[in-house]
Amino acid sequence: MNRFLSHLFCVLIAGTALTVQAQNFKVGVSRADITPMEPVRLGGYASRLKPTANVDTHIFAKALAIQDSTGATMLIITADTIGTPRAFNDELATRLEQELKIDRAHFLFCCSHSHSTPVIDGGLTDMYGLSDDEAKATKRYTRYFLDQAVVAAKAAVKDLEPAALSFGRSEAFFAGNRRQFGPKGVGFGVNPNGLVDRDVPVLRAVREDRSTKAILFGYACHCTTPGPNDEVSPDWAGYAEEELEHTYTGATALFITGCGADANPNPRGSLALAHAHGLQMAGAVARALSEPMLAVDGPIATAFDRVDLPIGQTPDKAYYEAKLQEKALATQRYAQRFLDRIARGEPLATSYPAPVQVLRFGNSLTLIALSGEVVVDYDYRLKRELPNERLWNAAYCNDVFAYVPSMRILTEGGYEADASIIYYGLPTRFAPAVEDTLINKVLELVKRTGGTVPPPPAKK
Repeated sequence: MNRFLSHLFCVLIAGTALTVQAQNFKVGVSRADITPMEPVRLGGYASRLKPTANVDTHIFAKALAIQDSTGATMLIITADTIGTPRAFNDELATRLEQELKIDRAHFLFCCSHSHSTPVIDGGLTDMYGLSDDEAKATKRYTRYFLDQAVVAAKAAVKDLEPAALSFGRSEAFFAGNRRQFGPKGVGFGVNPNGLVDRDVPVLRAVREDRSTKAILFGYACHCTTPGPNDEVSPDWAGYAEEELEHTYTGATALFITGCGADANPNPRGSLALAHAHGLQMAGAVARALSEPMLAVDGPIATAFDRVDLPIGQTPDKAYYEAKLQEKALATQRYAQRFLDRIARGEPLATSYPAPVQVLRFGNSLTLIALSGEVVVDYDYRLKRELPNERLWNAAYCNDVFAYVPSMRILTEGGYEADASIIYYGLPTRFAPAVEDTLINKVLELVKRTGGTVPPPPAKK
């Protein structure tokens, strides 16, 4: 650890603000280990071609249960995972409703999107080309992961005790816009002039004895620091959690990814850099905790719905036949799958039912949870559309089904708009109306939970 950063972190901890406030909530926390117990393929990179049993750091599913004075209970589960598809989230939600009586709108599942965690069954359909044995191992791991998430959820609910909640913000600076413009269009790189979201939102739960019970924090950036190595790792987000839990004895730290689908950590390329970014993030969270924080009140209000995000005009058979001739194996798998569907006479999807969720704490805080890999434009637009709300915008929640590009990114093109659909298995890119469709659904749910949505500007 860099000595200067270590000293700075300790100074910030020493100055941590502990505002005395009423214990208006009950809070419970728990964790369950989700580290694979057999060799599995790691997710996020098509270049990985074999399973691994190597583990740098254990990975976890963590649960935060929050109950208000009316008895309404909200459950947030965070996990060190590349992302979970619709079937995983639907089964998990069903089990929580059956076993814990947690209504779907009161349950939020958040993925860290670490690219050093196992492939999940049903996710990134055409990226990996798993062998039969690898596919079976992936199914076993996915079942284990889901079961462990339920274990964590149940333990968090049993752990409920009086606590006060407070909210603050800080900033971190290692996220960099990755959409680099060049002669051939938009590629991967570092775009110093591109949009990023520097915010680090922090929610803190404090016990009656004034000790910290839980720290929930977020940042809008990919967890891709090590690159396509062969070691299981939670990346910088997990290392930040580890550092915070070491410093705040008795606390559980949990991470929620923001709208950072077009942001990468910078620099990157090693586990050492992942640890360094984790330390920077822990320092940013500590800065928020060292300042006076806003007391969070109740009651809890939640809303959950799905919105049909429009997909563009369906390509014809010739499009997929041309794709079948390309060199990339993932592209060939994608093309063959759609040609098979066309041969069977199956209609291709014209929209995707994306989950949208809003969690509202009285008039103190509104957490907007978007599904998919959401680009930063949505964060900026929601903050413009909802100036009277204290917002925490999250992504990679409840279903990681595709990149969700903005109108701007659809116009510019690039991976987030086009190439990524091959890995996720959409028939083609999203339609230009996708941005307004998603934003309008968010505004509807904010209203439903009692939020303030200004009227649209009058047409000239």
